[in-house]
Amino acid sequence: MSSEAAKPGARGKAEIDVVEASVSNLQKAMQSGKLSSLALTKAYLARIKAIDKSGPCINSVIEINPDALAIAAALDKERKMKGPRGPLHGIPVLLKDNIATADKMQTTAGSLALLGVKPPRDAFLVSRLRDAGAVILGKTNLSEWANLRSTRSTSGWSARGGLTRNPYALDRNTSGSSSGSGAAMAASLATIAVGTETDGSIISPSNVNGLVGIKPTLGLISRNGVIPLSHSQDTAGPMTRTVADAALLLTAMAGTDARDAATSEANARRQDYSRFVDVDGLKGARIGVVRANFGGRNDLASAVVEKALDVLKARGATLIDVEVPNASKYGQTELEVLLYELKADMQAYLAEFAPGSHLKTLKDLIDFNERHRDREMPFFGQEYFLRAEAKGGLDSKEYLDALANNHRYSRAEGLDQVINANKLDALVAPSGTPASLTDFIRGDPGGASFTSPAAVAGYPHITVPAGFVHGLPVGISFVGSAWSEGTLIRLAYAYEQATKHRRAPTYVKSLNQKA
Repeated sequence: MSSEAAKPGARGKAEIDVVEASVSNLQKAMQSGKLSSLALTKAYLARIKAIDKSGPCINSVIEINPDALAIAAALDKERKMKGPRGPLHGIPVLLKDNIATADKMQTTAGSLALLGVKPPRDAFLVSRLRDAGAVILGKTNLSEWANLRSTRSTSGWSARGGLTRNPYALDRNTSGSSSGSGAAMAASLATIAVGTETDGSIISPSNVNGLVGIKPTLGLISRNGVIPLSHSQDTAGPMTRTVADAALLLTAMAGTDARDAATSEANARRQDYSRFVDVDGLKGARIGVVRANFGGRNDLASAVVEKALDVLKARGATLIDVEVPNASKYGQTELEVLLYELKADMQAYLAEFAPGSHLKTLKDLIDFNERHRDREMPFFGQEYFLRAEAKGGLDSKEYLDALANNHRYSRAEGLDQVINANKLDALVAPSGTPASLTDFIRGDPGGASFTSPAAVAGYPHITVPAGFVHGLPVGISFVGSAWSEGTLIRLAYAYEQATKHRRAPTYVKSLNQKA
């Protein structure tokens, strides 16, 4: 984006350039009077109409907030009378459609089952964004039920929203489950977006859409009001085009919520994460290179990240090849925990956020899918739902043993062990593979990634654009110990500023043929 968010046109009328627009540039333009939140919101709505709903038809935005313009106008008036609330005042944000809003929009996780179900209040993180002065622009599509419905799903598809396409090649997949948030940010359909992750659902779509994604420490951001999969691993997090924007968004969302016990330490741990954006942030850092995640099925991305390692060293970091111990010891038990918690947590969510609905349990959702099989399951089934329904309660020995196993081998005898033994600030590895072709017949092909250790441990993970493979973005991951978001942001920002690999998509139809 140019240095100014709004510039005079031929007749003196402001022309708003929102492509790759950052929070700081937009705030400068609004503070100077060259731009208003209302005009900015209109510009994004026009772009959604032109790019998301027509033209290349990215299909990332599942619903527009009908009150967005009124909210923006009210925030403009407030700015004139009282000044801005903070850095997000008047900034449009998109939310993944599993984050509850008590407004005129739906909250469905992409399922037809929850259409018409009205949450009684905003999710806690939404309340924090509203308090910060953000404009809730709309909801984004996702892999239905955050991709824990079928063993053979196609990421980026939901019965309600259809298929979201990758802006870098329209026949490529967006990954998931925060598919719409990823594609929308890549296409500059809002300034910032929120995704959610259980294992990879922020990091993976950020990787294939050329974004910065932050999966924070479990408990830094409240999950109350977010349609759940697993209270042991679920968290919301920023998906943005720059590290600085992600830091601002994380700061706004973080905080203790009495309705989410996991956040009891959040107020004491949270910081103004924008303080960590330092171009010299790599100087003196000790970084572990997780060589097991290089090569093999990840060879294309690995070649890009090998060049990134040279940048880290050139900017003052010391690199040490390491192994994450016991990473293979929670592959199966992770899934067991997710299935047990899906059943219990879904029932708790429906009781609290769908009080007037006939849907009370996971079994009710399974039955709905069967009754509407032609619309809900035209491409893949609900094998995981069925397996979860067959599980017992959270007092089951199988569940308790699996959870203890996960925490032992991902934390004390996993990430903590390698980080402490080598006195590391972070671990790095390729975030994942380039975007695959979308395939409704066989589903997602799978691929190497570095998401599970931090996801199972509940520790922070940041991905930053590292370059391209034949026009498709790939990222580099920084993973740290609990509550180390500030350190990871410092490292990621210094790398980002040294390389500036982020670039806007061109919406080619396919990389396998001329567009």
